[in-house]
Amino acid sequence: MKKQCDMCDRPATVHLTEIVNGQKIEKHLCETCAAQEGVTVPAQNLTQILQEFVAQKQRASQASELVCEQCGLSFLEFRQNGLLGCPHDYDAFAEALGPMLERAHEGRSQHVGKVPVRAGGDERRQADLLRLRMMLKDAVLREQYEEAARLRDQIQQLETP
Repeated sequence: MKKQCDMCDRPATVHLTEIVNGQKIEKHLCETCAAQEGVTVPAQNLTQILQEFVAQKQRASQASELVCEQCGLSFLEFRQNGLLGCPHDYDAFAEALGPMLERAHEGRSQHVGKVPVRAGGDERRQADLLRLRMMLKDAVLREQYEEAARLRDQIQQLETP
């Protein structure tokens, strides 16, 4: 016997079983009602996910064919060794290196500076505050509010004498 959707009378295609406080609760939903309840991914979102996956594979395939004209290093060799051959590799592999650098440096692809070891505590503290404020702004833009709250707390700790 086919089950009907608990919310409407269409045939149920999604069947959920939850156990809450030792009680078994079963839900039978059609695709539309399941999407409204947030239980399933709508088909168009799945299509977008698959398209992005295919695009990433194509970009990876194209990146593997990159070769520096100056030193002859291929992008595949770089990925295997982890070492670039010459300064021109940054330009030759720019499109593929950008996302890698951002992942490695928490979303940044540019150098943000350093404080010399011999510098006093105030310079280091100011540099840390500047760095944390930039990270806070970036976290808010990316809507990562838990990280933003953590950064805010660190800033407050550095600002109090």
